[in-house]
Amino acid sequence: MGETTKRPLRIAVVTETYPPEVNGVARTIGAMVDCLRTRGHSIQLVRPRQGSADVEANGPGLETVLRPGLPLPRYRELRMGLPAKRALLRAWREHRPDIVQVVTEGPLGQSAVGAARQLAVPVVSEFHTNYHDYTRHYGFGLFSKVVAGYLRRMHNRSDCTLVPTDELKMQLAAAGYRQLAVVGRGIDLDLFGAHRRDADLRRTWDAAERDLVVAYVGRLAPEKNLPLFVEACRAAQAADARLRIVLVGDGPAGERLRTSHREFVFAGMRSGIDLARHYASADVLLFPSLTETFGNVTTEAMASRLAVVAFDYGAARQHIRDRANGLLAPFGKPAAFIAAAVELAADRNLRERLRAAARRTAEGLSWDRVVDDLEAVFREVIGRPRAGRVAAPNTGRSHGRIREHEADRAPL
Repeated sequence: MGETTKRPLRIAVVTETYPPEVNGVARTIGAMVDCLRTRGHSIQLVRPRQGSADVEANGPGLETVLRPGLPLPRYRELRMGLPAKRALLRAWREHRPDIVQVVTEGPLGQSAVGAARQLAVPVVSEFHTNYHDYTRHYGFGLFSKVVAGYLRRMHNRSDCTLVPTDELKMQLAAAGYRQLAVVGRGIDLDLFGAHRRDADLRRTWDAAERDLVVAYVGRLAPEKNLPLFVEACRAAQAADARLRIVLVGDGPAGERLRTSHREFVFAGMRSGIDLARHYASADVLLFPSLTETFGNVTTEAMASRLAVVAFDYGAARQHIRDRANGLLAPFGKPAAFIAAAVELAADRNLRERLRAAARRTAEGLSWDRVVDDLEAVFREVIGRPRAGRVAAPNTGRSHGRIREHEADRAPL
């Protein structure tokens, strides 16, 4: 244990989503990898190829390995990695990582857990998405218990499952998950902030500086509870007729929303500085989702100096104090959510007070603090006694190659 508390680690990160893909999981793991590299750790990033133009981006402390993948049903902008256990075993036998970090639960992630256990390499998994809840929004509700069982079995095969909040830790523990640890989410405070506010962008939304802009940021998808967003905006417009409504993102519900609400501004998918400009150029974020494990948009909006209305769970429960730095509605109570939106539209002084307090809260949520916790979990897991453990045969930076077109038909 003493050695691992000092030396940089060789970390194999296995994920089925990664920047430039635009979603909360991709942004989270991208930020974690960047921060780990700045601390001298060596990362092998194993992920599906995102398209024909995708190339392996290697650099100091980073080796990217691209694997075949298939588009996810109803999420065609994301890809599911194919099984790769045989290739992972070969690569990790040759160049053994100190620890494997499995970010997603698809076939590639499952293969990584199986390979790590077979080699007695420490492995942590991450719980990012309530896939078992999503099934009912896509016509697969009958499979909810099957999906929940698959997720529980996979995570319980790892040495530790990382979750973003104490609330989720308690929920998963009650559902039979073992070895849970809380590692929160940080915010890029240089990227997200009021300094990105853009009067020219607001003018394209027909919004003057003192006009109220209400935003939604995220996937336009059934599981995001968007009818409530629309209802809350309509009610808020009764309090402020000049209110402008902007939706940032796209997805399977996008076409229907654009057809039904032509007076809304649909900004489409945004990323990087462009996404930060869209956040900061709004005034209020209404986040009606009830299916998040965390909800990165909540803290990104707070960092961007927006007043947030959200349900009392996930990131909102973790970081918002009702009426101090945002407004919370009791979980699953749409009338309270709508009332909070109306109150913000009617009370400029309340909005401005909450916006300033939200930014102050966000300033304490740096990625450095989060990665301190992540490193501590890694080193604790590595230090556990492990049957069948073998010494790493190679102490160099390279982790070995995994050929993309191998026939990987080993059992998961």
